Amino acid sequence: MPPNTPSSAPAFGQADLSNCEREQIHLAGSIQPHGAMLVVREPDLTIVQTSANARAFLGLSAALSGRRLDQLPGDLADRVRPHLAAPLAAIPMGVRCHVGDPPAAFDLLLHRPPEGGLVIELERAGPPVDSARHVEGALERLLATASLRALCEEAATVLKDLTGYDRVMVYRFDDEGHGEVFCERRAPHLEPYLGNRYPSSDIPLIARRLYERNRVRVLVDVNYVPVPLEPVLSPLTGAQLDMSLCFLRSMSPVHLQYLKNMGVGATLVVSLVVAGRLWGLVACHHYAPRFLHYEVRTVCELLGEAVATRIAGFESFVQAQGELSVRRLEQRMIEAISRDGDWRTALFDGSQSLLHPVEASGAALLFEGQIQTLGEVPATAQLREIGAWLDDRVKSGVYASASLRSADARFAPLTPVASGLLAVPLSGAPGDYLLWFRPERIRFVTWGGNPYKPVDFGNDPAQLSPRRSFAQWHQLVEGTSDPWSEADVGAARLIGESIADVVLQFRSVRMLIARDQLEQVSRQVRFAQQPVIVADAAGRVLLANESFERLLRGAHAALQWVEDLPVFFSEPGEVRRNLRDLLQDRRSWRGEVALTGDAGEARPLLVRGDPVFSAPDRVSGFVLLFTDLTERKAAEAARRRFQEAVVGRNPAMDVPLDSHANLVYRNLLGTVVGNAQLAALEITDGVDVARMPEMLDGVQASVARTAELLARLVWHASRDG
Repeated sequence: MPPNTPSSAPAFGQADLSNCEREQIHLAGSIQPHGAMLVVREPDLTIVQTSANARAFLGLSAALSGRRLDQLPGDLADRVRPHLAAPLAAIPMGVRCHVGDPPAAFDLLLHRPPEGGLVIELERAGPPVDSARHVEGALERLLATASLRALCEEAATVLKDLTGYDRVMVYRFDDEGHGEVFCERRAPHLEPYLGNRYPSSDIPLIARRLYERNRVRVLVDVNYVPVPLEPVLSPLTGAQLDMSLCFLRSMSPVHLQYLKNMGVGATLVVSLVVAGRLWGLVACHHYAPRFLHYEVRTVCELLGEAVATRIAGFESFVQAQGELSVRRLEQRMIEAISRDGDWRTALFDGSQSLLHPVEASGAALLFEGQIQTLGEVPATAQLREIGAWLDDRVKSGVYASASLRSADARFAPLTPVASGLLAVPLSGAPGDYLLWFRPERIRFVTWGGNPYKPVDFGNDPAQLSPRRSFAQWHQLVEGTSDPWSEADVGAARLIGESIADVVLQFRSVRMLIARDQLEQVSRQVRFAQQPVIVADAAGRVLLANESFERLLRGAHAALQWVEDLPVFFSEPGEVRRNLRDLLQDRRSWRGEVALTGDAGEARPLLVRGDPVFSAPDRVSGFVLLFTDLTERKAAEAARRRFQEAVVGRNPAMDVPLDSHANLVYRNLLGTVVGNAQLAALEITDGVDVARMPEMLDGVQASVARTAELLARLVWHASRDG
């Protein structure tokens, strides 16, 4: 077994249906025959490994191993040498060259695998392509779309027009890894796959990871005969060559059999990577062999990046609409406090303001032993049982399930009303929750073949094969609700945080005013998740709750006076002045402070300090609430990075462009950056703060990748054939 192949993982071509999930498909050791491969040693550019067809494919008479590139007839060495200073680690470089006697035109792709060396893949040069026109027109069509569905439909249309494949599908993954044909464009005589679902086992995890690295994969002919590499092990490493970024890499035999069983002759797959994860694929099928040249493939990859960027924007826009509803609800709660003295009236006033943000059919508030409901919900005793059940499972965050009976069989009788449960804790006290419910939705799910029969034994049980039947298989789904989306969970979290903030403020005030209930209320405040300090009128600390103690990490004596706080902050003088205004002048304090940690690091906090009046001229005490701003500051830093990297300066190019090519590049790049700015605006307006850095960094990475692809594409088109 090759040294870099884990013993638990089957070697390439040796997997069966029981272990193909772990097949080392990046160590293929062979290529598809529509091209040739050379592996060369640097810096002398000596050929150390080749595909078995390289000499014949390039029209050469002598053996290649051991020869330097500059000893081959043609300009291969001259074309490769200018790019040796580039990293060539993430995106292969496309170059036009001439090899042979007489020289023939080839397109080559150049990259360095992780273990070193230089991989050169060669294919026959394609006809001239007006790639700039294709990119410009396609980007305009994609940017004109106004919804996720419209974007994906337009993407399928654009890719079908560009590539000429018989069928083009936008394939979207769900949270469990199953895929759905979200949009489709096909030749009229083909049966539709639109809406079909495919189990996660159809695309193993290791394949998904490669789709994240190598964004375009082409299978030219499903019946090809693999061409081995010679020698099998690289002389540079003594191990098999990592072919993760190789355009020519052989496909897994299991995958090839799967496609044969579908009747597919050739494929093109474009990855849609959103915020660093594989959101979906643009899967193109042809029912005869089909080859796409380098320039067209690169245009496809560019468009895939543009589509992924727009997807990030659209998903964030949906979340922004949910957040807007939450903020309106928050305003209603504030008004209810002023009007009725109780925030709960805003939640249960008969409107849909509590149900609409998460598209629920019912809601229940479990708070301090009391229950209030809205819409269709279980009975009171059952609601209390759910609350007790959640106490053992939810300490913080959001609990979401589309099948409560699957989580616990005792809740099966609730399925018609409460198959789906979304829950947020409102405090650290047991039993305080806001719950949303969705009813069971009995429906048929259409699978592209039986998901419970991913293999076919045929006549010989020893001969496992991917399933042969892809006829639509309809599954009756019972006992589940419509799943809760990320937008639903985000809206629930925001509502829960808003209510928790109000609850903590109220409880802190009650602790000062209702002294006869001090023990009960102080216990509730003590276990609240938000840091709080409650002090009497003299500034003596009555309670610094556990969340605040965790902020200080216990590295202090018991906090006795509010005036003792400044020493824990990076700017004690400013904190001392604000505390003096609060304690002596009774002025509320709103501001940002930086808490100094044990190692000297500063943690940003938002502080809200208020006096509590028991009469117009009498102060009972003070309440200071702290909010950790670490995530918000990280989001702001990500926004600045985005502005600097994408808007403030042009992405760097690693290929030189003449004045005309540079103008073409800049014009197209302007459209790409505009698309990214739009997505970034939607992200900063809508996505929850915790995910904002990941989303913005994903858009930034996509722009950088697109700019690099675009520069190489324009440079390639500007070269003489």
